Amino acid sequence: MSVRPKFAGTGLEEVNIPGQAYLREALTSCTDPLKAIESFQLENGVLLPSLRPMLPLLDLHGVRRLDFHTSLMEELREKLIAHINELGQKDPRERDKKLKELLVKSFPVVRVKALRPVVMAILRNTQHIDDKYLRILVRDRELYSDTDTEVKRQIWRDNQSLFGDEVSPLLSQYIREKEHVLFDHTNLNNLFFHPSPKVRRQGEVVQKLANMIGQSVKLYDMVLQFLRTLFLRTRNVHYCTLRAELLMALHDLEVQEIISVDPCHKFTWCLDACIREKNVDIKRSRELQGFLDNIKRGQEQVLGDLSMTLCDPYAINFLATSAIKILQHLINNEGLPRDNTILILLLRMLALGLSAWVMIDSQDFKEPKLDCQVVTKFLPALMSLMVDDQCRSLHSKLPPDERESALCTIEHSGPAPDAVEAYIQESSVASILAMYYTLHTARLKDRVGVLRVLAILSACKDDRAYEDPFLHSLIALLIPMAEEFSTEDFCTTLFDEFLFAGLTRDNVTRHMLKLLWYVHNKLPTGRLATLMKAIQPTTGHNETVHKLYETLQERIGATMHEGPIPEQQEIDFDSPLKSVPTPGPAYMQ
Repeated sequence: MSVRPKFAGTGLEEVNIPGQAYLREALTSCTDPLKAIESFQLENGVLLPSLRPMLPLLDLHGVRRLDFHTSLMEELREKLIAHINELGQKDPRERDKKLKELLVKSFPVVRVKALRPVVMAILRNTQHIDDKYLRILVRDRELYSDTDTEVKRQIWRDNQSLFGDEVSPLLSQYIREKEHVLFDHTNLNNLFFHPSPKVRRQGEVVQKLANMIGQSVKLYDMVLQFLRTLFLRTRNVHYCTLRAELLMALHDLEVQEIISVDPCHKFTWCLDACIREKNVDIKRSRELQGFLDNIKRGQEQVLGDLSMTLCDPYAINFLATSAIKILQHLINNEGLPRDNTILILLLRMLALGLSAWVMIDSQDFKEPKLDCQVVTKFLPALMSLMVDDQCRSLHSKLPPDERESALCTIEHSGPAPDAVEAYIQESSVASILAMYYTLHTARLKDRVGVLRVLAILSACKDDRAYEDPFLHSLIALLIPMAEEFSTEDFCTTLFDEFLFAGLTRDNVTRHMLKLLWYVHNKLPTGRLATLMKAIQPTTGHNETVHKLYETLQERIGATMHEGPIPEQQEIDFDSPLKSVPTPGPAYMQ
């Protein structure tokens, strides 16, 4: 009886083993079904003489033949898979020939679920799989889902859109996780800049991406293209963070095939070490400067990826915080900013990071020139604010004297110098430094220092003072200063002069909701009513914002009935100094 052509593709029949199709045909065309079944069992049952005598005994114990055969098959399958895995560790010449022979014989049964793990084990251990097999795996969604990552890599290398479909949910998850930390109002100690670089790159998404890439330079380059394109489309700096974290995750895994050809590796590695140690020493500064100064002609596009590395909020945070520390050191030692080579390098790196989007968008890979007046005029003006802070701090420790107090207030508590406000309007570097000076004063709970600079932060170039990482840090530092919210001048400066100017941005509303969650009971009733009206969500806000606003209203109502809520604990704040994208500059082949 020949039924092969009629039932081709069902699995077992393709390797000349009678299967479901054969049995169906036999039963429908016979005169005695019981005899046909018995004949099928004899021909296709366990043929080992040592096992045949067991069948009647198992029948007496009520063990079904199906259970017996299934158990036997599973045992043999596991032994065969273990043997295949051992074979995969052998010398390539011996391994590849045997695996190829096994694949030819076994692949036709890949659609038989019970046997599929054996075929997948052969594929997983095969270094170079023929396209004819890969095409079958891609066309069948069930087979593709059961395919191991090692095999999928070979599929993805020539199928960018399919790889993009796999990567896209991970990238979305990564962005959601970052935003959750930035807007989380339930845990004041869940601070964005707290985790070390090592901890961050152990995250689920980074590790999954590293596993998907394996040792494939082509897949790594595809991911970089996705990140560049998404950064261009969204201006979301978290893609820059992921670019650096992914490279360093591959560094930790010692994937030499990739890190040896990524020209950003040594620079990113050095910067990562500085962020981890919260310090830039002379040796590391020379290494970093050497990387920037020795970019070869024809490789200028590398600046695009270097700028993304430096646009990472964690890098910006480190560079700006380090710069503020150096300025403090210069004040204490009566030094000039222009004479400090490490400071100049930090500002140069800041300028490069802050220009990342423009550089990649324009494809004009030139390092932006640092405005010398930022060094010669803006920094001295900023340092004068820091000197004022020190004078007020020292004065507060002296015995009270009304005349001296008046002089101190006049001389060291007035508006910020005009140069500070002028340069933050023109320079992104100046804006970032002014913002981090604000965090510096807030960390010290210097009320006057905070108000002096908050009054002008709304003028920062490109609205940089309303970016999430900064507002997240600022709000976290203002919450422990809750008592100040009962004073009108503090509220006027913070809300009227700074936060209200940014309310056209949805994210500012979310940060204000978090702030009010903790300080609403300190605010005057009229001021609180004004703020709640100003931040009331519109149809343009997402459901999360609406729910948080409603919950805040309930919290305020409960506070009014039950009295003030307990004061919050001190925050442990320690800042360390969809679619498939069009290919960006690909420098790795």
